[in-house]
Amino acid sequence: MAEIADRDANHALRARFDEVYGQYQRLRSGLDELQAKLAELRVTERSDDGQVTAVVGARGELISVDVSPSVFHDRDAKALSRKITATLLRASAAATAATRELVANYLPPGSPSVEFLRTNDVGALFGRADAVLPREV
Repeated sequence: MAEIADRDANHALRARFDEVYGQYQRLRSGLDELQAKLAELRVTERSDDGQVTAVVGARGELISVDVSPSVFHDRDAKALSRKITATLLRASAAATAATRELVANYLPPGSPSVEFLRTNDVGALFGRADAVLPREV
């Protein structure tokens, strides 16, 4: 009887291992594709009046800034500076959101990492460990 129980337990463990290993293989095979997509990701944002255009990459790094010649009619350097800064911040935030969404598509559904990417809640990363590990008193 114990031998049958051991065999059943081993079968269940093997099935779980195969499932986890399959997830790992899918994740690993998608990393090259993910890296290529992240390298190609560009986000373009324009100021509300269209005079400033900013292009950033996946990490929010500045690729280019274009300024319309019409901004020089005002000759207000501080206003132009604020407009450029606001446009860059919007572009960077949009790039961060696009990167999060792209990376989340390559992670197993329901994983704590996906929840962290979507919410920035560090507790999501540690929730499972907190549930499994005993707390010190």
